[in-house]
Amino acid sequence: MLTAMATPFDADGAVDEAAVLRLATHLLEHGSHGLVISGSTGEMPTLTDEEAMVILRAVRREVGDETLLVCGTGTNYTQHSIELTEAAVEAGADAALIVTPYYNKPNPAGILAHFEAIAAAVPGFPLIAYNIPSRVVVNVPPDELAEIARIESVVEVKQAYYDDLQPIEGMEVLAGNDEIFLRTLEIGGAGGITVASHLVGPQMREIWDAAQAGEMERAREIDAALKPLYAAMGVTTNPIPVKAALAMTGLIPNDSLRLPLVPADEEQRTTIRAALEGVGLQLVK
Repeated sequence: MLTAMATPFDADGAVDEAAVLRLATHLLEHGSHGLVISGSTGEMPTLTDEEAMVILRAVRREVGDETLLVCGTGTNYTQHSIELTEAAVEAGADAALIVTPYYNKPNPAGILAHFEAIAAAVPGFPLIAYNIPSRVVVNVPPDELAEIARIESVVEVKQAYYDDLQPIEGMEVLAGNDEIFLRTLEIGGAGGITVASHLVGPQMREIWDAAQAGEMERAREIDAALKPLYAAMGVTTNPIPVKAALAMTGLIPNDSLRLPLVPADEEQRTTIRAALEGVGLQLVK
């Protein structure tokens, strides 16, 4: 279970490094096997390259060399993705999360060439493909993922498309959405890159532990209790809800985001509060 960590900002929109480190430590002490830095939840599209690497280096120093850290380095320009991935290697990442190039709308040959070029630039460095058609327009179906898996260093896929959730020959499958975390484990997937684990990390880790022990009924029982929270984390665009929830529970100082994202409105906050209270979390705001 890897948490796709949010990036705390101060009231002026600058990266709040102290809050970043507190949050990273909290997540690792509350169920996460590791962290994904500067992914979608970390607002990677509005971080500068320098900011992303500063965050990665700071977290690496804080958590030590044994903690699994993945850095989001995928962009819609292959050369930029290569440069970011090379920087992430230098900054201490253990793997890179490479989203399908967005806006360009590449065809299957272009997507394959994109991964081949990144893999060639950082030989042997583990890459995680990220299939999320709701954000990038293009879906990479299982047969095309299997082609990408022929690239030796592409070891996993973060699958955020439920309709295509199935084992992929040559790569492990990670859930890309909280609501399919359990289903991914049921089909033999490795785990998930999750958002609700910011708030219910111990429970989600227990789902993973139970699945590994073959205790699927226990895993399903825990998952069922968390479904309202999963839904609340999708009440509007991620990471707006999770940042509101982190501020409400005092895990980050505020829910500041960078435009074009804006904080949750009052109706959304009501839904989020109810879900947090429903899983027994204490609110400070």
